[in-house]
Amino acid sequence: MIELYRNTDPLISSLWIAGGFALLCWVLSLITKEYSWVDRLWSITPPLFSVHFAGAGSFEDPRLNLMAALTLLWGVRLTYNFARKGGYKPGGEDYRWEEVQSKIGPVWFQLLNATFLAPFQNFLLLAIVLPSYAAFELRGTPLNALDYAAAALFVLFFLGETVADEQQWRFQTAKYTAIGRGETPEADFLSAGLFRYSRHPNFFCEQAMWWVYYLFSVAAGAGWLNWTIAGAAMLSALFQGSTWLTEKISVRKYPAYRNYQKTTSRLMPWFPG
Repeated sequence: MIELYRNTDPLISSLWIAGGFALLCWVLSLITKEYSWVDRLWSITPPLFSVHFAGAGSFEDPRLNLMAALTLLWGVRLTYNFARKGGYKPGGEDYRWEEVQSKIGPVWFQLLNATFLAPFQNFLLLAIVLPSYAAFELRGTPLNALDYAAAALFVLFFLGETVADEQQWRFQTAKYTAIGRGETPEADFLSAGLFRYSRHPNFFCEQAMWWVYYLFSVAAGAGWLNWTIAGAAMLSALFQGSTWLTEKISVRKYPAYRNYQKTTSRLMPWFPG
């Protein structure tokens, strides 16, 4: 079994792994009637694949090792943030799936589950890490200025997402603590800190990190436009749809959110007003 793994192209084996996760998420969704199983893997499988590609290079290529380290850093923090919000507990389903199911009905939702929620998203989590495969194919290329710039930008956006998530966590904790005491919270949604410059700074930083990750494939010599760009592009497309749905729900729950939309950039941080 070990020899088969070693002798198999790491892209082929990673496709099989992603397919296994897709099948697992689909089966678990049918058993539990919860549809956020991919969310529970979101911060886990990209580091797994990144380490997988670095391991295929015997952990001897500095670029592959650097990419794996950055992805592990991202995964550990995001896993912690997801866990403290109760994402791994029973019933920790993304509230947006209930919204989608109510709009399209159970039959169409199950079709969505069997095509998009379980398989597409799992293969997307592999796709965003595929610049590591490009670096694997071109291993031996020395680290260069673009690698260092990409690493610095990745860390910058990582810190931005960390701060945004922490600000959101503190706000939501204070809000629901006040509600639990029977008090009216000071605000329904966060519009201070980084959220003064972007309605979704954490979403922006998340996408930016994977666009930066693509630069490592360029630094390895794959060219400025190569096929591994598909992962970052598909992730951005996914965020466009999920952000639209998130905001649609927010407007319905909080009428004042419309004014916030008028004064604050949607994703890319910009000056308010």
